[in-house]
Amino acid sequence: MNIEQIVDFAQAGTEAEHYRPAPEKILKGDPAQSVRNHYGSPCGQFNVGIWEGDIGQWTINYTEHEYCEILQGVSVIRDSNGGAKTVRAGDRFVIPAGLKGTWEVIEPCRKVYVMFEQKA
Repeated sequence: MNIEQIVDFAQAGTEAEHYRPAPEKILKGDPAQSVRNHYGSPCGQFNVGIWEGDIGQWTINYTEHEYCEILQGVSVIRDSNGGAKTVRAGDRFVIPAGLKGTWEVIEPCRKVYVMFEQKA
């Protein structure tokens, strides 16, 4: 291990992966998304990068623990019981594994994510 292995987001040349949620998960809009996964651990359980999403709403089912820092935009995260949390630029939070509900992008959103997928 050496200093050249540090991942600097500002210098990372990670290609964006463009995608949309599966059609059956989309509730409204056309939520095109992209992800630049700047780091993935060798075991595959830990990933860090930048996510971007367009206006729309889709269902979510978190199997991973995720730290998020919203860089721009506004989103509303809703749980399956009807609770809601609005997140916007500057907000930092953790979504624990097991959250089911919806994610709605109100204004195009960009976030840093740090995900940990616990193996059974």
